Formats: sequence, structure tokens, C-alpha cells
Amino acid sequence: MAFRHGGRGGAIVNVSSAAARLGSPHEYIDYAASKGAVDTLTIGLAQEVAAQGIRVNAVRPGFIYTGMHADGGEPDRIERIKDSLPMKRGGQPEEVAQAIAWLLSDKASYVTGNFIDLAGGK
Repeated sequence: MAFRHGGRGGAIVNVSSAAARLGSPHEYIDYAASKGAVDTLTIGLAQEVAAQGIRVNAVRPGFIYTGMHADGGEPDRIERIKDSLPMKRGGQPEEVAQAIAWLLSDKASYVTGNFIDLAGGK
């Protein structure tokens, strides 16, 4: 893999979900299970490729204002549950993008096999 980067390593950021650690009982358990697999891949791959200078991390968005909830039949889901979140609001896609950009940057050069949870404290 590092060969593609001229032998200088690289960075991979997987997109998981807060559902992977919350389980999402009674609503999205299948989705949570698939994101749990992404978490396992992140941890294992980080260990496998670290010696090649490749960092592997993931972000785990929670309740983010995207079309996902509308596609699932609940367009107002975030508005309905936001008061139950510690930060009392849903997240913005730009907040997730900023976390991904940081993980890809040299500022995160000693970070691998880790997760940034973007779930408003949940």
C-alpha cells in the first residue's frame, strides 16, 4: 500500500457510526452491526500497516443533519431527539468533514487505530 505513496506511508479514514458502539436497539441494529465491522477493520488494519507508515482511523458520526434519516422514513428524527443529546443539537456534515481532514493531515501523524466520535456527547 505504501508503494502507491512513494514509500512515504499514507492515511486512511473509515466512516463508521456512533451506532456501532450504541447498538441501536429496536431501530437500526443491522446498520449498527455493519458499522461494528468497520470498527474492527479499522483496528486490525491499523496494526497491519503501521510499520509501512500508513495510519488507519475512523470517524463515528451520530445524529448528523443529512438525508439518511429522511431516506429511512424519519425526516424529522434529529429534531425529535436532539433535546435528549448532551449537546442538545444535531451535528453538521462540515463538522464530520473537518474531523476527517484532521485525521488525514500531518497534524494527526501519531494517531492510528483510533476513532473520533461526533455524536454530541452520546
